[in-house]
Amino acid sequence: MSTFTIDTSTSRATPVPVPGKRMTAPSIRARKADGKIEQPIVMLTAYTMRMAQLLDPHCDMLLVGDSLGQVIYGLPSTIPVTMEMMCAHGAAVVRGSWHALVAVDMPFGSYEASSEQAFESASRVMKETGCAAVKLEGGEAMAPTIDFLTQRGVPVIGHVGLTPQAVNVLGGYGARGREEREADKIIADAKAVSGAGAFSIVLEGVLESIANEVARAVAAPIIGIGASAECDGQVLVTEDMLGLFERTPRFVKRYDDLAARIGEAARTYAEEVRSRSFPTADQTYRSK
Repeated sequence: MSTFTIDTSTSRATPVPVPGKRMTAPSIRARKADGKIEQPIVMLTAYTMRMAQLLDPHCDMLLVGDSLGQVIYGLPSTIPVTMEMMCAHGAAVVRGSWHALVAVDMPFGSYEASSEQAFESASRVMKETGCAAVKLEGGEAMAPTIDFLTQRGVPVIGHVGLTPQAVNVLGGYGARGREEREADKIIADAKAVSGAGAFSIVLEGVLESIANEVARAVAAPIIGIGASAECDGQVLVTEDMLGLFERTPRFVKRYDDLAARIGEAARTYAEEVRSRSFPTADQTYRSK
């Protein structure tokens, strides 16, 4: 069944609403029982309506990540990302999807000061975007905030291990858990976040052995990125997976090389414009 209809006034595809079919936080959480999950959870990032339309039929969750700072805006890190950015892109992704649960990242500085600040920010995100959950970074220190939010109707995805918003404290984007003390902290962080009520947890940039232990030991589904195939699901930045950038992080598999294909299409277009072979009669309006 097609998930799109064509709006004849704009020639744009719009998603067909299917009431009751969108994934929910409880349905994601219920996928893992007794420490095991039968079918791994599929998550990708999305920042625009059209990308959401294309990804939605294949994903359980779409993450409007603060990685949009680098991917969309060319910023050096996620630190400068604003609430306005997250709300605008989050609303676009919700409009372009009907099946996947849409979660929106809480940007740096919007939730760390207090549980009350976090609720104010999360409620704004949910009201302005229509998303079903928010994601925030941090382990044991953020557990009280996660509990505060979930007790007040805000579904939360946790994020432990390599936490990009803390890059200045971590000293870079290298894999975490190489030292025993740090490995123990990652496991403790994941347990604390799960115990506080997070319905799933992103585990980023950790040694495979640690990821395996976290997946086994933690009740909430663990979504890996640069972690392990034994995690309960996987997430990637879609633009990385599609090969839109020259550099591919080690933990990414390139499923296409869209950068080269887009460049080739633009080259062909430029040649045809300069040679006046475009537009042709098929692309122009003429009197009958």
